[in-house]
Amino acid sequence: MTSYTILHLVGDVVALMDALEQPQESGIAETEIARLGIDSFLKKVFTYHKPEPFYIPKEGLGSPNEKITLPYWITEEEINYYVKNFEKTGFTGPLNYYRCLDLSWDLITPWSGAEITVPTKFIIGDHDMTYHFPGIQMYISLYGMKLFVPGLQDVAVLKGVGHFLHQERPKEITDHICDFIRKF
Repeated sequence: MTSYTILHLVGDVVALMDALEQPQESGIAETEIARLGIDSFLKKVFTYHKPEPFYIPKEGLGSPNEKITLPYWITEEEINYYVKNFEKTGFTGPLNYYRCLDLSWDLITPWSGAEITVPTKFIIGDHDMTYHFPGIQMYISLYGMKLFVPGLQDVAVLKGVGHFLHQERPKEITDHICDFIRKF
């Protein structure tokens, strides 16, 4: 049991996606991003606040003309900054990170037994899309994480917070970090 790492968990999630026949071939995500436009796509990502994994349904992510209200913690100016950068680089690199999870898993297996032994605090929002991947909540709450992060001293699951918790609740995150550091 102790040789089952987070990397194995990621591999299992990828295998589950394969078993469920979730498409991963190049072009699907890029086509949807092009259809929506970078601005609309990024707004949909930043406003995604559902307690479930993010995915592109077969019918797509909606209309490119849909009015999207940004949350209080991100501005049009920030979105425009990201849009300008993605217009230069595209999304192939970031998307390939996810497409390459199996290879990444294989490449880092020499460190599969490595542990994080320094004092650690893990903070996640209960609306974070990653918090709702199969098995993650059980892994966090039933001390599975503690097996590979023996230095784990505290876990905070913030209610009503999504993936961008440092932007959604900057003071609360700062307080968590400062309070944790003060212990030492």
